[in-house]
Amino acid sequence: MARYEMIEAGIGSTAQADILFELGMMYATGRDCEVDVIAAHKWFNIAAIKGSDRAVQLRQELSSAMSKTDIAKALREAREWMTTH
Repeated sequence: MARYEMIEAGIGSTAQADILFELGMMYATGRDCEVDVIAAHKWFNIAAIKGSDRAVQLRQELSSAMSKTDIAKALREAREWMTTH
């Protein structure tokens, strides 16, 4: 799978946060994929780090319905993504 570099494409941090937020929404709602709350939490977390206030709110709402194990997995995946990108 090709890696798309948002920084190199000249996309600002607000636009990056919006794109990452939309990935979270895609997994949270099952739009064009299966619902995956771990992936949704991961993308909301990354979007929140990039400055999305909406992602902070939805990540918090999602967390309230997730097990501690699932939250830990989502946080680990977000950390891994942030380390490599």
